[in-house]
Amino acid sequence: MYFSRLRDMREDADMTQKQVAELLGIQQTVYSRYERGFQTIPLEWLIKLADYYNVSLDYLTGRTNQQKRYADEKTANKTTK
Repeated sequence: MYFSRLRDMREDADMTQKQVAELLGIQQTVYSRYERGFQTIPLEWLIKLADYYNVSLDYLTGRTNQQKRYADEKTANKTTK
């Protein structure tokens, strides 16, 4: 499965594929295959990247255009009440 936001988020963070691969503890060639959709990225790596970029899994995987994580929204709602 291809998640176009993997590349977008990496580039927005001014990171190379090698840097993201090191963050995940994998080889750059493996991360490149994830980013290009040639290999399915494990859920644990998606979670780690969502946490690193401070976005939701739904945003990272393209299911929504809202970057905020659910926990961030709950915190925001408590402070506005």
